[in-house]
Amino acid sequence: MRRGLYGLLFLAVLTLGCSSSRKSSNTPADFFQYQPGKAAAISAHRGGGDYKGYPENCIESFAWLAAQMPVTIECDISMSKDSVLLMMHDDSYNRTTTGSGKISDSLFAYSQTLLLKDNMGNLTNFRIPTLEQVLAWGSNKVTYTLDVKRSVPFEKVVALVQQYKAHRYAAIITYNAQDAAKVHQLDKEVMISVTIRNEEEYNRHKALGIPDNRMIAFVGTREPNSTWLQTLHSKGIRCILGTLGNLDKMAAAKSDTLYQSWYKAGADMMSTDRPLEAWKALQQ
Repeated sequence: MRRGLYGLLFLAVLTLGCSSSRKSSNTPADFFQYQPGKAAAISAHRGGGDYKGYPENCIESFAWLAAQMPVTIECDISMSKDSVLLMMHDDSYNRTTTGSGKISDSLFAYSQTLLLKDNMGNLTNFRIPTLEQVLAWGSNKVTYTLDVKRSVPFEKVVALVQQYKAHRYAAIITYNAQDAAKVHQLDKEVMISVTIRNEEEYNRHKALGIPDNRMIAFVGTREPNSTWLQTLHSKGIRCILGTLGNLDKMAAAKSDTLYQSWYKAGADMMSTDRPLEAWKALQQ
């Protein structure tokens, strides 16, 4: 009798263990998918480099923002000559670092000798991080949308997302349906930011086999079409509005309450160069 009881207890523990293992597998985070009533999310374009002393694509800048607000970090991936994935937007080091020359022509070791500058040209003590460092740091701190530059193979980015089990907090940005389909074939579980500004672009992605529950829709950089965003929401797709550029300037000139109106129109994520200002406006 006692032996039978121990056996039942063992089976129960084993079942719970298997259930726990399944629960922690690489399934996409609910964060990236639309749910009615979900709070607006702010995505800091290039990691928020428009604040003095905090360069773009820099872990110290990510941490500074994350200490003040829940934030999604949109960041850029380039690749050195020896195939190390670095967080840099430009093709060259000239604008944002103390170095010069093309990133693809220089070795990783050279990148680590450089210091970063903020967008106003102020020098900092911060250095260029790798994608590995960013993924390792970001777990349970921020979410990411990873902007993969043209010279960077999607295979290398997906492999690191898999290595760090980052599916719940990192999505991959694509700019056309073919690239989105390639990313989906590489990993059926990874979330993909896709450009879907109208029904034709949506159908193009669907035709290539990308399911709704793996899409985050980038809906452009103009004032949102609420009818189209509602259509995407009805499919369970979260919508990113690019307020960076003209819309951010409009909000700065007129009123930050414009961020509220864009959210009400269906832009439940906003990619902005003014993350702190947008967040504060949405809290009101």
